[in-house]
Amino acid sequence: MTTRLEITPLPYRPDPLGYFAALRHHRGAVLLDSGRPIAPGGRYDIMSAAPLALLEIDLSGKAYIDGMPRHAQGPFAAQQALLDELDLAAPHSELPFLGGLIGYWGYDLGRTLEPLSGHAAPAAGLPASRVGLYDWALIQDHERQESWLVASTQRRAEVAGWLAAPLASQPAFQLTSPFAGELDRDGYARRFAAVRDYIHAGDCYQINLAQRFSAPYTGDLWEAYRRLRRATPTPFAGYLAWPTAHGERGILSLSPERFLHCHPDSRVETRPIKGTRPRGTTPEADRALAEELAASLKDRAENVMIVDLLRNDLGRVCRPGSVRVPQLCSLESYANVHHLVSVVTGMLATDKRPLDLLAAAFPGGSITGAPKVRAMQIIDELEPSQRSVYCGSLGYVDVRGHMDTSIAIRTAVADAGRLHLWGGGGLVADSRLDEEYTETLDKIRHLMAALDAKALE
Repeated sequence: MTTRLEITPLPYRPDPLGYFAALRHHRGAVLLDSGRPIAPGGRYDIMSAAPLALLEIDLSGKAYIDGMPRHAQGPFAAQQALLDELDLAAPHSELPFLGGLIGYWGYDLGRTLEPLSGHAAPAAGLPASRVGLYDWALIQDHERQESWLVASTQRRAEVAGWLAAPLASQPAFQLTSPFAGELDRDGYARRFAAVRDYIHAGDCYQINLAQRFSAPYTGDLWEAYRRLRRATPTPFAGYLAWPTAHGERGILSLSPERFLHCHPDSRVETRPIKGTRPRGTTPEADRALAEELAASLKDRAENVMIVDLLRNDLGRVCRPGSVRVPQLCSLESYANVHHLVSVVTGMLATDKRPLDLLAAAFPGGSITGAPKVRAMQIIDELEPSQRSVYCGSLGYVDVRGHMDTSIAIRTAVADAGRLHLWGGGGLVADSRLDEEYTETLDKIRHLMAALDAKALE
């Protein structure tokens, strides 16, 4: 039966936190957050709750809809089949989401796509992927300063009740001990040496090596997300949390990196980040760090390697000759770091859909290495635990063919009363141990500090 959607204006708010605070306790609540009004670059906030169905993929690739097994040819095929079940009619609109899938695709979903050894232990109990099928959304457009409710008449009344309900108080968020690293410096150094040996042997050109930090916590994850957001606003942030028999699980992502953007007219884009420097404490120091990054041959070489990998990934599902690189190694600055960012574009082949693109390019080359499959195998061998959602993606796939996803870096994963954070970086032949080890800490020190963790020495 076709569900008819209406697009109703709501009062505009400079950020999405007030609206989402009224929605977040409902089943399947999810926020895709542009970081406004602080973060530059982001345009839309998308939030929803109470999906028609929740589809989870376990680490073996098996699909479950609301806990019941779903037989399909693979995880992305199961998600496409669920999306195809959504029958919506809506007026023409330029809004990015008029119903479809919203959720996450964890890095470890890559284990269902490529042959990995399985050395690394599971980092958390979250599914490899969890997406909901949503027939409504609350959307904010910060360029036009407009807010909209996209919903059927029945849903509109239901959501209005949620937005009008008083907010319940929650226990304050608190870490009960500081973050502790899974590796000490010597442990990282041994893995750094192993990567260097693999590069010199010709196994690979670049490996993204990460380390994990964990801390126990109590209280409200939403408060933790708000702290992180204040400390590092970014244009591809996101939040979702849900209760389980083993405690609350959640994803608190403050990513600056877009993974894949697909337009209904088949235009696709990816924006890999490679190359990082911290922001300086004075304007002069900040400018010097930015100029150092822009001039770094090593960082530019890393970025170009990943651009070449992503050109190949997009070429698997794009029209021949359509893949282009309109931006190479441009400097972009965020609240806590400078980055080098490139742009790769293409046109999706006529027989391919956005989820085909996601499957072809997953996980993102900027957080694996080159060549990708061998890099993933080396990562699995050297990192003590799996990455869970870290270095996967958050985003949406709209029924019209619109898709936007992030690379889930600067991302905390909550499970069984513990928060996990990862910091990583790309290693190449001329990488230096001290610089790379420091970079992994620079990327997440401000996140740990925002959560009142004791700063690393």
